[in-house]
Amino acid sequence: MTGSDGKAPAPVVVYQQDTASDSTARQHVDTCVMALTGDIMMGTTYPDHALPPDDGAALFADTKDILRRADIAAGNLEGTFCDTLGITKKKDSEHSYSFRTPVEFAPRLKEAGYDFICMANNHALDFGYDGVRSTEAELDKLGIRYAGLQGRNKFAVAERGGVRYGFCAFGHNSYTLRHREENKVKEILDTLRTMADIVIVSFHGGGEGKEFSHLPYDKEKYLNEDRGSLRKFARFCIDNGADVVFGHGPHVVRCVELYKDRLIAYSLGNFCTPYAISIAGISGFAPILEVKTDRQGRFLTGQIHSFMQRKGEGPRKDAAHNAARQIASLTQADVPDGKLRIDTNGKITKK
Repeated sequence: MTGSDGKAPAPVVVYQQDTASDSTARQHVDTCVMALTGDIMMGTTYPDHALPPDDGAALFADTKDILRRADIAAGNLEGTFCDTLGITKKKDSEHSYSFRTPVEFAPRLKEAGYDFICMANNHALDFGYDGVRSTEAELDKLGIRYAGLQGRNKFAVAERGGVRYGFCAFGHNSYTLRHREENKVKEILDTLRTMADIVIVSFHGGGEGKEFSHLPYDKEKYLNEDRGSLRKFARFCIDNGADVVFGHGPHVVRCVELYKDRLIAYSLGNFCTPYAISIAGISGFAPILEVKTDRQGRFLTGQIHSFMQRKGEGPRKDAAHNAARQIASLTQADVPDGKLRIDTNGKITKK
């Protein structure tokens, strides 16, 4: 099989960073900790330069301790790491934006603590497959695994503390692994379930903007695109072996749900988008969702760590817990018979 650019798919990489002593010491630890975020686009050189100082060295200053202490941290890369000259491959329209982040910014993801990155979004192909290959090369150098594009990595697996974590990602664009194609979703999950103890699904979907905060029960349409039913998709993933499902795409947070003792977060919104993406009002809420499960993937507890974005600076601590309060309010409205309780500080427990 070859990819959409005529190249062979990038190999699925299974890797392990445990030392023997660490792995042995943690064999009896029953709690798995994951830290999840929404969109990351640290700055762009297209069409104009909009970049934070020092190659973004301070962007994750307030958040890296939480991401680093987790067994696994995952988020969505909203754009490319490339220095390609020329213009975007996208069609020009009022709804078309293209993001080109210099490759010098890629190490910020490793420093921040990320292990897995979703590439199944509407900006992965902003600069064609040259941009995709450049992004993959930079992530490979850093040991950060990625998935989500047709003809490339379908999934990735990493081992931490004797626990194997599997990751896959889906989107709504034709060049992504599409969440509307249930047979392909099931095929990936069936394979990943045989390779991993904990399966994490990331998805990019839904309408975009503040008016799309609430999660509908039926299909969503945006820009004349049928973007499917994300409620149905997320539950389908858990029905077929996923343990944690988290989304992004609307640029605002959405509700969370406990389904069959597994956690779903329907959108974590923007996380680190200091330029070129609106961070006004609720679009500036930038949570980290910390999830604790047992080794079988069953939800134990969670914590919504609230941050607010500042232009040119990235996510900064929010003592008012605005992101947590918004997610709690949306959860009460959109999952009225839900099984979760979210307190004013963002702690998530079972009812």
